[in-house]
Amino acid sequence: MAPHSHERDADELPEAPAVSRAYAWLVFALSFGLLLSDYMSRQVLNAVFPSLKVEWGLSDTQMGALSGVVALTVGLLAIPLSVLADRWGRARSLPLMATLWSVATLGCAMSADFGEMLVARAVVGVGEAAYGSVGIAVVLSVFPRHQRASLSGAFAAGGAFGAVLGMALGGYVAARLGWRWAFGVMALFGFVLAVIYRVAVTEQRLRPAPKEGQRAAVARPPARRPMTFRSVLKALFPTLSVVCVYVGSGLHLFVMGAVLTWMPSYLNRYYGMTVARAGAAAAAFVLIGGAGMIACGVLTDRLSRREPARQWRMAIAYTLICCALLGVAFRLDAGPMQLVLLGAGTLFAGGTAGPASAMVAGLTRASIHATAFATLALANNLLGMAPAPLVTGLLADRIGLLGALQVVPLVALAAALAFALGQRHRRAGARSRAAAP
Repeated sequence: MAPHSHERDADELPEAPAVSRAYAWLVFALSFGLLLSDYMSRQVLNAVFPSLKVEWGLSDTQMGALSGVVALTVGLLAIPLSVLADRWGRARSLPLMATLWSVATLGCAMSADFGEMLVARAVVGVGEAAYGSVGIAVVLSVFPRHQRASLSGAFAAGGAFGAVLGMALGGYVAARLGWRWAFGVMALFGFVLAVIYRVAVTEQRLRPAPKEGQRAAVARPPARRPMTFRSVLKALFPTLSVVCVYVGSGLHLFVMGAVLTWMPSYLNRYYGMTVARAGAAAAAFVLIGGAGMIACGVLTDRLSRREPARQWRMAIAYTLICCALLGVAFRLDAGPMQLVLLGAGTLFAGGTAGPASAMVAGLTRASIHATAFATLALANNLLGMAPAPLVTGLLADRIGLLGALQVVPLVALAAALAFALGQRHRRAGARSRAAAP
């Protein structure tokens, strides 16, 4: 076998999917809806923090634990549960996941104390752990290859939209009916979507049998032996290029995680905004970040449709633009110009989400795409979203919040270097294959 030949044939998905375009968009809409439910159930807690603190007398540490236990559970279980979903059936797994996190969210509404709420929140994380990776794998399986970055960016943006919607709707319901009803509404939304998804999306409809006249032309795929742990590990990390995508994506999301987490505090301290107004303004930046994921994914698909290698250059460009805009913004005095540059930089802070997912899909086997996306999600959490708030806070204690946020954009340079190394290694592999007999 020629060196790195798996980069050529790792992607087994056909250019033209077997389902109709209308059904493909139905699958996307339902999968996106469940992703909204995922993040609404996760983030509604933030909207009811004040009520819980007063009613149960919770400390800030306890409230932080209720929030962090979900991310911890997701990080620990994303890969093993994605492997199970790949083997048991992705379409069957997704509504089961949604049902589990909805039951757990309902458990949050019925909790009597901190301990019960902590357990319920942990179960929410179990249900949500593999949804992002398995959901995007299902979506990509029913669309042409040239739409991968657009769809991946749009799907990832659902997390940002769901977070904002969960906090806004949860706060509205809690103010009128109480915090327990806020959790109950999120659970009901998840239950309804899970039932609709179970009826509308099945393994048979995702992979319809060929028509009678086509059967002779369709080759019967060879039977596959069950993959061992070693073979799965090898398939997840087939080349240095894939590893660089995982690392680059995680490092770039470090910037987004830090900026969006600390934006309310920054606006409160340096612009004199009230806590409520700072939170509302920060929510606008979250929406800008989500819109950027979609826009950058669409742009990547359009520019790389005939030349997939451009996905690498686009990812590098997004990291450098983000670094430049945010780096300049945090060195300006507080004012309208700074806010404009902060918004522009945030627009590119999640820009690599679409290209990274598309590159992972192109460099790994279709049969393990859910597990590959879970590995990408793991990198995004361990290298980016999880450490970003803590590291920024540690820096802020030493050099002030403004000084910390001036340092954070430099992490995007490390992301650019990772993507550049992956691109260089991929080119070297392509040259080796071309020179091989």
